[in-house]
Amino acid sequence: MEQSKLIKDCINNNRQAQEELYFKYKDVLFPLCLKYCKNFTEAEDHLHDSFLLIFKKINSYKGKGSFEGWMKRIVINKAIDKFKKEKKTRTTIINDNLISMTDTIIDESKLNLSLDIILSVIQELPKQYRFVFNLYELDNHTHKEIAELLDISIGTSKSNLHRAKVILKKRIENIDTLNLHNTNSNHGS
Repeated sequence: MEQSKLIKDCINNNRQAQEELYFKYKDVLFPLCLKYCKNFTEAEDHLHDSFLLIFKKINSYKGKGSFEGWMKRIVINKAIDKFKKEKKTRTTIINDNLISMTDTIIDESKLNLSLDIILSVIQELPKQYRFVFNLYELDNHTHKEIAELLDISIGTSKSNLHRAKVILKKRIENIDTLNLHNTNSNHGS
């Protein structure tokens, strides 16, 4: 079905059109859900909730820009909204001090890890670090934009990104070391 007709049918709550839209875009949106969720199950729930919101708000899509991009914004904003709600219930206070920003970018040329392993390491980050890392490194937001989206200061955004990179670097180096150790011990057998 042509995209404009599909959208129009979804606006009219046509269940068959909604199902077609879901199956057409679920594989595009699910990796985005994985970036912002801590595990596969949470990502599946997030995808489901995002599609419910897409169907609810589909009449607000005015045909300007890509429809896929519009849906991706809904998925990301839904994750941010959930994060904000959970943040308000947390009692932990995040240190607002700026850390000196040393470059801790992981040297990808040294790593031979699958995307699944890297994604699982990112998913293990504390939630706020994961959100800041994803928004900055993977979705190209500025620290100012991240601060506004997550209701944190720019300094906290920078600090969280730095800490996320330090954690990721350490965990990935450990994975790399474990892989080398396992490879060497297997050759010795």
